[in-house]
Amino acid sequence: MNRRIPLILLLGFAFPVARAETIPLWPDLAPGETTKKPGTELPMRPDDEPPISRVENITAPTLALFPAPKEKANGVGMLILPGGGFGRVVPNMEGSEAAAWLNGLGISAYVLSYRTTTGVDPAAEAAAKAEPWKRPLQDSQRGIRHLRHHAKEYGLDPAKIGLLGFSAGGQVAAIHLTGEKAAYEAVDAIDGASFRPDFSMLVYPWRVADEKTGQLMPQIVPSAKMPPGFLVHTDDDKSSSLGAALIYLGMKQHGVSGELHVYQNGGHGYGTRPRPGSVIGSWKDRGSDWLRVRRLAAE
Repeated sequence: MNRRIPLILLLGFAFPVARAETIPLWPDLAPGETTKKPGTELPMRPDDEPPISRVENITAPTLALFPAPKEKANGVGMLILPGGGFGRVVPNMEGSEAAAWLNGLGISAYVLSYRTTTGVDPAAEAAAKAEPWKRPLQDSQRGIRHLRHHAKEYGLDPAKIGLLGFSAGGQVAAIHLTGEKAAYEAVDAIDGASFRPDFSMLVYPWRVADEKTGQLMPQIVPSAKMPPGFLVHTDDDKSSSLGAALIYLGMKQHGVSGELHVYQNGGHGYGTRPRPGSVIGSWKDRGSDWLRVRRLAAE
């Protein structure tokens, strides 16, 4: 398999720097693309403490591999979709830091730097911005298929592949979870694997409810085919916990097991980090409990 040079990624303010191997998601150009841009990291903002990395201009998506320690690995894998408002991706706060948490539970994690609305061919820019979730959805489906296809190589159980999405990545994940058709034409043997996740975690999924109608986006259609899910939001998040509540309601209406936590405050964009004056940082504990109950995490 064609592998890229390992990339140093920061695992977050509470964790040491670790080496993550990164690999290209597609064998050549991603669907509909004319360029192969792995992305440009923006300068760190001085008011971000701890630092938050932001990458834009991605037309060639990549996977960063964070295998669980051998002594803890339990065969469970998680594809992580960071947020970033679609114009960029946040690979540390909503990616590698979550991977460190999951690794501690014996779960191998894979952070997807999906395609952004920035850097796209000007001729396709209008379409990309009109449906900003579409290209990331293709990348997300491809990511799950990649993990299943390479399950033996990665030491994974192909029936225990999950999807974790933050913010804009949470919107993409919600569409992915409820969709029943592939969003792109097959390109190789990897696409023979199923793109359906076996479980999910949505953390402050961004604008999944229409502000005018109060209903879920038309692309998000809960059904009995959805996998079990865990959802987190805050009451004071302007992207609105209504969307998370509606997804949970749809799951319940179709007999799908789920767990929803709406915290009083904490805002938006905290990843796995604590927030002053809020207990939102404890969502990882609730998530760990949920994963253990489902026998997806080590004790």
